[in-house]
Amino acid sequence: MQIQWIPGSGWQANSYLFGDTLIDAGIVPMAVERYRDQIKTIILTHGHFDHIAHLSEIKAMTGAEVCIHQLDAGALRSDAESLSCNFGARPPMVVPDTILADGDSVGDLRVIHTPGHTRGSICLYHEETRALISGDTVFPNGSFGRTDFPGGSTADLMRSVERLATFGIESLYPGHERPVTEGAGRHLLATQQYLRSYHG
Repeated sequence: MQIQWIPGSGWQANSYLFGDTLIDAGIVPMAVERYRDQIKTIILTHGHFDHIAHLSEIKAMTGAEVCIHQLDAGALRSDAESLSCNFGARPPMVVPDTILADGDSVGDLRVIHTPGHTRGSICLYHEETRALISGDTVFPNGSFGRTDFPGGSTADLMRSVERLATFGIESLYPGHERPVTEGAGRHLLATQQYLRSYHG
């Protein structure tokens, strides 16, 4: 089963479709309308508005259950935690159906709690293909999510990246920028080295 990239437009984050699971919901509902009968679960990598902007509409359209880490669940109903006020908008006001924790599995995806960008940020790991859906924890080319928003921590991010580096990642599906479908470990290593050099 392949991970399908659904690119975000403008400030919207990427979404990904893996079987009947949609990861992140910042994209406009039209982008996933063709999959409305397929999507059964929505997993949110964290609670920032560019990843949850159209959650309520997509949930209503698909009837999917919403999953998020406990520490970011409040962002779905909080202007401050979701940063929705930065976009001149309101949060989706959705109550999650499932609270995720480190080590949980949703289908074939393993939940890895990776605080740093937010307290409740998660990555999703597909062990068979060594694919990582990374939200805003890590991006290609040594980049990573900001840590200067409420709940962010560079120290936590460093620990999260150090942990991810042990997984032998082959492909990287980030919240922003294009996916890396092979040799993604070197991108993660670049992030690790940058954080060690400038924040170690």
